[in-house]
Amino acid sequence: QVQLVESGGGSVQAGGSLQLSCVASGTAYNYMGWFRQAPGKEREGVAAIYTHTASTIYADSVKGRFTISRDDAKNTVSLQMNSLKPDDTAMYYCAARLGTSLTLEAGRYNYWGQGTQVTVSS
Repeated sequence: QVQLVESGGGSVQAGGSLQLSCVASGTAYNYMGWFRQAPGKEREGVAAIYTHTASTIYADSVKGRFTISRDDAKNTVSLQMNSLKPDDTAMYYCAARLGTSLTLEAGRYNYWGQGTQVTVSS
């Protein structure tokens, strides 16, 4: 069993930055990801990381602006979000899975946090 707790959401103006953090308890995972869901839209993958090697993947919409990283000592995965746009406004969720490949498919993740809201104003 894995429990995930996110923090770091908030409100920011366009062009600003925020950092989200996710603390994981348990050991039954080797991939972690960040997802987001805006009202009326499907949940979409933003970034994912393989915790053993720190290999990463990103959605095209956030490449060059967002960075996912992990701190093994703290069992934490972070998402640094720069150059934020109003389209980035959503509830952001941390997720974890035990698997064999990096993926941004939400259905492949077994464990989910409660979410943290990010609002970007123009």
